[in-house]
Amino acid sequence: MAAGFGYEILSKDKTKAMKTVETLNEGLKREYRVTITAKDIDARVDDEVKSIAPTVRMPGFRPGKVPPNLIRKMHGAALSADALNKAIDQGVRDLMAKEKLRPALQPAVSLADGYEAGKDAELTVALEVLPEIEAPSIDGLKLERLTVPADDKAVMAKIEEFASQMKRFEEAPKTKKAAQGDQVIIDFAGSVDGVAFDGGTGEDMAVEIGSGQLIPGFEDQLVGTKVGDEKVLKVTFPDEYPVETLKGQPAEFAVKVKEVKIPAASKIDDDFAKSLGLESLDKLKELMKDQVEQELNGLTRTYMKRKLLDQLAAAHDFDVPPTMVEAEFGQIWQQLEHEASHEEDPEAAKAELEKDRDEYRAIAVRRVRLGLLLSEIGQAHGVQVSNQEMQRLIAQAAQQYRPEDRPRFIEYVQQDALAAAQLRAPLYEDKVVDFLFEKAEISDREVTREEIEAAIEADDDGHVHGPGCGHDHHDHDHKPAKKAAAKKPAAKKEAVKEEAKAEEAPAKKAPAKKAAAPKAETPKAEAQEKPAAAKKAPAKKAAAKK
Repeated sequence: MAAGFGYEILSKDKTKAMKTVETLNEGLKREYRVTITAKDIDARVDDEVKSIAPTVRMPGFRPGKVPPNLIRKMHGAALSADALNKAIDQGVRDLMAKEKLRPALQPAVSLADGYEAGKDAELTVALEVLPEIEAPSIDGLKLERLTVPADDKAVMAKIEEFASQMKRFEEAPKTKKAAQGDQVIIDFAGSVDGVAFDGGTGEDMAVEIGSGQLIPGFEDQLVGTKVGDEKVLKVTFPDEYPVETLKGQPAEFAVKVKEVKIPAASKIDDDFAKSLGLESLDKLKELMKDQVEQELNGLTRTYMKRKLLDQLAAAHDFDVPPTMVEAEFGQIWQQLEHEASHEEDPEAAKAELEKDRDEYRAIAVRRVRLGLLLSEIGQAHGVQVSNQEMQRLIAQAAQQYRPEDRPRFIEYVQQDALAAAQLRAPLYEDKVVDFLFEKAEISDREVTREEIEAAIEADDDGHVHGPGCGHDHHDHDHKPAKKAAAKKPAAKKEAVKEEAKAEEAPAKKAPAKKAAAPKAETPKAEAQEKPAAAKKAPAKKAAAKK
């Protein structure tokens, strides 16, 4: 359609006309000037008056008998605004249906300046449409499935790893001086400029020296202490500390050491299994074998899925909506900047990122294209997420929120199509991938865990991982080649995650007043703050909806 072509659309009641002129048709971009007549808006106000009339109360009139002209006088402004909003909403839907438009994201709708009640309303509707994708060919897909047997050696390695994470400490001689890796039980009282602060005192707090659970310098000053020692520790709260009044402040903690404990070796036997609430070591092996099999199956699937997406990406090329690319790039860049901010030299890490901005934008293009491609394949072959599966997804997602917030979150997802689509996307992608696995010619090869991890690691040297676009989420995307050697930062990211987990575990067991002690390096503080922010999300979205 050439820009400037005009026509009329009749709304559902066939009496209210809406004039539309296409003003832009360039690539995937579309823009329309839509005129909603004053007659249409006024008719909607009449409908609203009739709708609320039975409930209106006014002195001197029986309930439901207030004249329409008085209702208009009382509520005219509100009714007109509501009628205009509904007319705009219906007009945009009619436009989409008439032009058979498939918007990539929510259309941008703006009302012309100077609109006055009682006059025609002129809108601008701007959007990007999804590209027309030819039916993707799924013939000729060939994949190799690397499998790893869950043998006894793998199971025992998993048990040993588990045992090493379950640190136990046993009492040491009273003359033992605390060293790195030891645990000390302390009473403490903190102060800033000689004044005690909230959460700065506690009793019987267990501190593992070298764990990094507490603010920098606190644990190191416990090295060399023994039972009965009293010591004043001088530290400085980090600039990113979550308590505003303590950020960057020098502080002192008067500490009394009550016990020193040393790590105790965990012997893997029936007693160890029973300490976990299991009948025997054989039962523990049985449970661990299931877990190992799940992990190995996950590695197998990750490798296959990456190779599948590589084949699809190589075989299809089409334009993608710039707004979707920008949204996806924004997610990628935000994640990368967050990771860079926790490197040893954040400014240098961010400067390095800037050099590869264009390549990461190309990653966003690839992700969006793969998302659209998988969606097209799924629709062409009848892949669906059932209502039962969707309800299960919503229920699982609701568990992230406080119990009192869960009903509001569920209601939000049920009413907001975009939120539901984002929640559905990962499962839908997995179902499309499983469908393609069934269609592909697959050859099997048994390998060791080290070999499949090396194969994935080699793939990682050319890929970056992260959340996908609003439609689908992908396991991988090609990243700049010169980033291939940057493996240490990734290891640091995992270390940060593990530290956060390590801090959460003791906090669950300790009294609240102990948990509020001098802990909190920046990564941990952020790890704790994110869930709280997430819990507020439904309220923010609901407000935006209004």
